[in-house]
Amino acid sequence: MALDVQIRLANTGDFGALGKVFRACVREGAGPYTEAQRTAWSPAPRAGKARSAHPGAQSVWLAETESRPLGFLALAAEGYIDLAYILAEAQGQGLFRRPCGALENEAFRLGIHHLWTDASLHAKGPFEASSFTATRAGMAVRSGERLKRFRMEKTLVG
Repeated sequence: MALDVQIRLANTGDFGALGKVFRACVREGAGPYTEAQRTAWSPAPRAGKARSAHPGAQSVWLAETESRPLGFLALAAEGYIDLAYILAEAQGQGLFRRPCGALENEAFRLGIHHLWTDASLHAKGPFEASSFTATRAGMAVRSGERLKRFRMEKTLVG
């Protein structure tokens, strides 16, 4: 299924939708994490101040159709990609590369030439497909649950 997708910078009015995308990505669909790990990662829907405070200081690229958001990536200070989520129904179509490319272009324009992230097991493949390299494995601990992740890095060249 080909999607007519636009990529744009998100604004504060989008944060509610971003919270829903985050929740759907973590809690629904196939994935390598157990139900207990998913619950620890996202115990409740993000709402109010908790929903809007997290991405507020970041540049967030939103992938959307006319009717709804399909995913987003967020660039924090110093080149750290803090958030990267694409809905299950939109995965496997190369969608990740589009907001990732927009993020990379903006980072390069700002003089940021090194990007890194702590990718989940689920996000590792899309980051690798976008030429990021896993430099080490690690763990995040959420509510006592251990979630495997990978430090992934990419150097931007002009």
